Parts: sequence; C-alpha cells; structure tokens
Amino acid sequence: MSIQKALQIELEREKDNTLRILKNLRNDDFGWKPHEKSMTLGQLANHIVELHDWVEFALTKDTFDFHTDYVPSALTTVDELIERLNKGFERNKEIIASMDEKIVFDPWTLKAGDHIIAQMPKTAVLRFIVTNHLIHHRGQLTVYMRLLDIPVPGIYGPSADEK
Repeated sequence: MSIQKALQIELEREKDNTLRILKNLRNDDFGWKPHEKSMTLGQLANHIVELHDWVEFALTKDTFDFHTDYVPSALTTVDELIERLNKGFERNKEIIASMDEKIVFDPWTLKAGDHIIAQMPKTAVLRFIVTNHLIHHRGQLTVYMRLLDIPVPGIYGPSADEK
C-alpha cells in the first residue's frame, strides 16, 4: 500500500467521524461554553473543522507561522461547517494524490513569529499536530454535547446514545 493510500484512508475515516458529530449539533448552541476559560461550542466546532485543512499546511508548506498563516474559522452554522469539511477533504485528496511520497520525511516548522514551537518531519505533523490534535478537540466537543444533552454518536464503537 502506498503512503498516499494509507493517508487517504485515515483522513477519510477522521472526516467521517467529525461529520457524524457535526450532524448532531444545533446552531442555537454555538455560543454555549462549559466554563469561562473554555471555547464556545461554535469556536470548538470551527477549530475541529479547520484542523482537517491543516493537512494542506503540512504537505505544501515547510513552515507554519501563527502570526501570518493562521486565520481562525468563524462559520456560524452546522451546514457551513459540513460544507467546509467536505470541500477541505476533497482538497486534501487532491494534495495527497499529487504529492511525492518522499515529502512526508521533509522537515516542517511550527512557529509564532521568531519563536519556534516545534520542528518535526511532515509525517509527524500529520500525526501529532493534525490528527491527534483533531481527536483531542473532537473528544472535548463530545463532552459539550453530553452536557447539553445532545446525542453523542459512536466514533470508535457504539455510544450510550445509539441503540
């Protein structure tokens, strides 16, 4: 199996997992947050969707600078989030299909201005900064859902809300 095919399988699985969660959200809850230090549900859902797009940053750039490259997503409806997730996934498929497999071993830098936050091969960026980060925040969002009595879909197996 090629690196491209392996990445494609993983990214599609994670996109589908995010989609199941998004479909259960309610637009009216976007402003809710469980604690004053927490993101709102809408901010968290936006961040989760935009993390899927970071595949492009990881594979097409050598450096990501929070001061110049990061623009937080601020979509306001579930439908907008789903549309962006699906469009981003199609873009990710194109990028992966056209990439040279060797680039996953190229170095990548995450920084904020002159401050270097992390340096690692692009394959590690896809795993740690994109996928693990995405899964972490998606887990947070399911806690928000539980607190708001929104049914939580099964992600890696059935949930208590699925019969």
